[in-house]
Amino acid sequence: MKIMTELTSPSGQTAMIGIGEYRVGSFPMMTIGLGSCIGLTLYDDTLKVGAMVHIMLPDSAGRKDRPGKYADTAIPLLLKELNALGCKNRSLVAKMAGGACMFEYFGTNLNIGERNAEKVRAVLKENNIKLAKEEVGGKVGRSVTFLPASNGKITIRRADGTAGEL
Repeated sequence: MKIMTELTSPSGQTAMIGIGEYRVGSFPMMTIGLGSCIGLTLYDDTLKVGAMVHIMLPDSAGRKDRPGKYADTAIPLLLKELNALGCKNRSLVAKMAGGACMFEYFGTNLNIGERNAEKVRAVLKENNIKLAKEEVGGKVGRSVTFLPASNGKITIRRADGTAGEL
């Protein structure tokens, strides 16, 4: 499912990215309500273009329906879209946020947030993408705003009322 690959947002506003969705371009992007999910950005400083995806689970187990939903399919999808715009993997910088432990009382076996973060790191490494910064783990949800046209600026609002940049 191709969501949006354009340099500017058609509406001129921030593109909202839901679970399993992604956007590619230079317009503002935002994903809200990251608990155990990962908000991943890839950014090319030379071309001032980037991509953002809201990853829900680490492995697709062969599913092809929503590639943005899984770390193992979302990252190759973003790379394909960015490469088509002229980006080179060696020029891309990744940042991720989310991966909170939202279901601690079930035990560590269900720490989907940690498993998501580990899979994202592994797939980025396989594709020679530098993970520049991350804010993962903990027990608080996050919302992330990504501004490719502003040097790839990323702002995080946490559910505990705090905010910061990544």
